[in-house]
Amino acid sequence: MKTPRIMTWVAAAAATSLLLTACSAGASDSGDAEQKDSMTIAFTAEPVNLDFTSTSGVAIPEALMENVYESLVRLDDEGEIQPGLAEDWSLSDDRRTYTFDLREGVKFSNGADLTSEDVKFSYERVQDEWKNELKSKMDIVESIETPDETTVEIELKKPSNTWLFNLTSLVGAVFDTEGTTDLANEAIGTGPFTIEKFTRGQSIEFAARDDYWGEQPALDSVEFKYFKDAVSASNALKSGEIDLVSNLQAPELAGEFQSDDYQIVSGTTNGEVVLSMNNAEGIFEDKTAREAVMHAIDRKAVLDTAWAGYGELIGSMVPPTDPYYEDLTGVWKYDPDKAEELVDEAGIEGEEFTFTVPNLPYAKAISEIVSAQLEEVGLKANIKTQEFPAVWLDKTFTEHDFDMSVINHAEPRDILTVFSKDYYIGYDDSKIKKIAEKADTGTEEDYIAGMKEIARTITDDAASDFLFLFPNLVLAKSDIAGIPANRVSDAFRIADLSWN
Repeated sequence: MKTPRIMTWVAAAAATSLLLTACSAGASDSGDAEQKDSMTIAFTAEPVNLDFTSTSGVAIPEALMENVYESLVRLDDEGEIQPGLAEDWSLSDDRRTYTFDLREGVKFSNGADLTSEDVKFSYERVQDEWKNELKSKMDIVESIETPDETTVEIELKKPSNTWLFNLTSLVGAVFDTEGTTDLANEAIGTGPFTIEKFTRGQSIEFAARDDYWGEQPALDSVEFKYFKDAVSASNALKSGEIDLVSNLQAPELAGEFQSDDYQIVSGTTNGEVVLSMNNAEGIFEDKTAREAVMHAIDRKAVLDTAWAGYGELIGSMVPPTDPYYEDLTGVWKYDPDKAEELVDEAGIEGEEFTFTVPNLPYAKAISEIVSAQLEEVGLKANIKTQEFPAVWLDKTFTEHDFDMSVINHAEPRDILTVFSKDYYIGYDDSKIKKIAEKADTGTEEDYIAGMKEIARTITDDAASDFLFLFPNLVLAKSDIAGIPANRVSDAFRIADLSWN
């Protein structure tokens, strides 16, 4: 398990040329005892709505999972499965039937009691009504029985090494049977917070629940504020408008917070930054063209130039915190001469292709250096910036209207989802389907070996270029406690935050 680096610098503050924004009257002041019950947190990618059942991307579950919605099980900061709404569970001898014992006294934010029928309703709804591609994680469920109000028996079609882990993600969210009529605008869950106000493109305001079944959060209210760029977010932290920057999108700014007033927390994530290529059509349908790209990219230079050296080179769609990680950074070595040969072999020298880039700081920074490296070997990228999430999710992700793109795939253990035939990359998954099935139904050793084979197959196929693992870099006022160092689940959990 990778240990997070938690760094709090106490050197004198570095000089800054950034213009400070005006202080917001609603922000919490670390020197004012009356403000210790609230906190304001900066994010970059804002939710387009509140419904992750029909809308893909990390922004919605980041805000709602474990804060508003909960699952039967959850992940801790080290990636270990812990009890959630289920206080205990067991697995049958044939490894097909899970029996969950629900906690008693759990209520939804609308006052309804949590029962086994809510779980059954929620998980069957994933299969029947969800539009989010991650719904496939629930395909393995054969049946769900509710022998009483606090017991849920879920039978799988076959043994699965991954299903319980998948349940810690957004597909495991439990909804009230009467609480899904307007998911885009109203979130009714069992979590420690409710949503007081959602202003699209600007903010989400959370309020702590008095009737939460678990430990009462230290904060009465939390606001997520969304900023288009990292400079604005860091300026807001300096001015006191916000208290914490959740994941700094311009790591070169971190040095400006080297003082007793701030802390800098650096840990790991599940976020593979993927230079995705459309395998199904266009210039990169040809594997030779993709191989040219793989040899043309100096990933260390991309990491150092675009992300100030923060992050980690991994070479595959698997982060080091997963049990089947293998260092594949040596498979496609930076070799511009070889890349030029492959460009010539593919007959694509000078041919323009569309490089759709979401208007996120890391994506824009990466696109500039990647385009320059590709141009050196005879490839011409026509950069097309798209608003994220609305336009990028519609045009690139849903309509598959792109040749190349770059995005941080932050969902945990999503290799089989991203590299399935129907996903936006269009990878031909026929070679890995049987390997995946055998791995999932076999022993733990079979699972690890099979998943390693899958990761290597995808890398060998030059399906996309795995640039680096995105770091979790947090800036915060020095007297905030409970900051999650590692981000290994969908959620940014706010119940653990407090003021010292």
